[in-house]
Amino acid sequence: GVRVGKGARWGGMFSCGHLRGSYGLEPGAFLIALKRMPSIRETLQDMGVSVEQVLTELAQKGSTDTNNGTVPTPLTNYLDSQYFGEISIGSPAQMFNVVFDTGSANLWVPSQSCSPFSTACFTHNRYDASKSHTYLENGTGFSIQYASGNIRGFLSEDVVVVGGIPVVQVFAEATSLSAMPFIFAKFDGVLGMGYPNVAIDGIMPVFDRIMSQQVLKEEVFSVYYSRDPKHLPGGELVLGGTDPNYYTGGFNYLDTREMGKWEVMMKGVSVGMEMMFCAEGCTAVIDTGSSFITGPASSVSMLMKTIGAQQDESGYKVDCETVKSLPSVTFLLGGQEYSLTQEDYILWHSQIEGDVCIVTFRGLDVPPPTGPIWILGANFIARYYTEFDRQNNRIGFATAV
Repeated sequence: GVRVGKGARWGGMFSCGHLRGSYGLEPGAFLIALKRMPSIRETLQDMGVSVEQVLTELAQKGSTDTNNGTVPTPLTNYLDSQYFGEISIGSPAQMFNVVFDTGSANLWVPSQSCSPFSTACFTHNRYDASKSHTYLENGTGFSIQYASGNIRGFLSEDVVVVGGIPVVQVFAEATSLSAMPFIFAKFDGVLGMGYPNVAIDGIMPVFDRIMSQQVLKEEVFSVYYSRDPKHLPGGELVLGGTDPNYYTGGFNYLDTREMGKWEVMMKGVSVGMEMMFCAEGCTAVIDTGSSFITGPASSVSMLMKTIGAQQDESGYKVDCETVKSLPSVTFLLGGQEYSLTQEDYILWHSQIEGDVCIVTFRGLDVPPPTGPIWILGANFIARYYTEFDRQNNRIGFATAV
C-alpha cells in the first residue's frame, strides 16, 4: 500500500453488486469497490508514533492474562490494512466500512450500545438494532483479540448485504474497542473471509452464507489492491469469480497447506540472485488484512542489513537516494518466482523534513506450532492479483495490472 502525503481522502463511491458485467464480469460474479485510506500504522506514523511502540507498551501492561497467556488465534493480524469496502446491515440499510480480512472469520461492527468509555466506538459508524426491523436478538457475549488490540461485545443477527448479496448473518456488535489501535482506524469493523473452522463461537462466516445461497458462479473470491494511490477504486473484491480488467495472463495455483487456512508452502525467499531464507521450505500466509510482509525477526533483520536499511521506532527505512539500486525480493511459491521490486516494497512518504523511504517488511516471530511463518500482505497482493478458491482449497496468483 502506498500513501500520498496527508491528503488521502475517500475514494468515490461505487455501486456494489453488478449482477452482469458492466465491467465485463461473468454473471454470478459480484463486485465490491474498495477504498484506500491511510492504515492505522500510517495514521500513527503521521503523528510520530509507531504501532510497535504501542504494542510494546501494551505487552508490558501484562496483557497475558487473556487466554491463559496463549497466543490468540488471529495473532498475526495487525489489521493494518488500508483497503476496505462498504457493506450494509439491517433494514433499512445501515452502512459500514469494513476490512475484508482472510486472517479471521467473524464479522463485527461497533454497536450503538457502546460503553461510554470506549472512545474508539464513537469515532465510527455504529449499528443500531432498534432501527432495523429485521434484527433478531441473540445476546451471547463475544470477544476477539488481535495482535494490535481487542474488541468485546455481544452477538446479534440481521440481514447483511455484501456486493448486492443479502444473507441473514450472526455478527458481533462491539460495545468496547481498545482505543489502541481502533481510535485511529479509518474502517468501522472487520469482515473475516477465513474458513469456518477459524470462526470464533463456530458462527458460520459471511462468505459461507453467501456460498449457501448458490448465487455465485464459482466458490471463490478474488482481491485486487491498486498500487496507485490516485486510482479509483483503490481496490476491488469479487465474489464468485475474478475481474480480468485487473490482471494479465493466467493464474498459477497452489494448494493450501492445510485445510481451513489461507496459507501455502513456500520454497524459498531470495534477495537479488541469492537464496537467503526458507531454503528448507516454510509457511506463507496470504493475508488481505495486513499491509506489510512479515517474516521471522532474524530473517527480516538480515534482509534489511543486505539492503542497507536502518531500523527506528517505526520500522525500517532506507535512504531514498539508494532506492533505485535496491535488489528485488523473490518468493518461490509452487515452482514460480514471485518478485517484488524496490518499487513494490518501498513506500515513499513525504514529510516536511523531506522524503522518507519506508521498507514494507516487518519482523514478526510467531511461536510454533503456528510459526515460524511469513505473511504476504497487501503489498504482495497489489503486485499479484489473488484468487482464494474455497471449492478446491487453493490460492491462485496472476500478475496484477
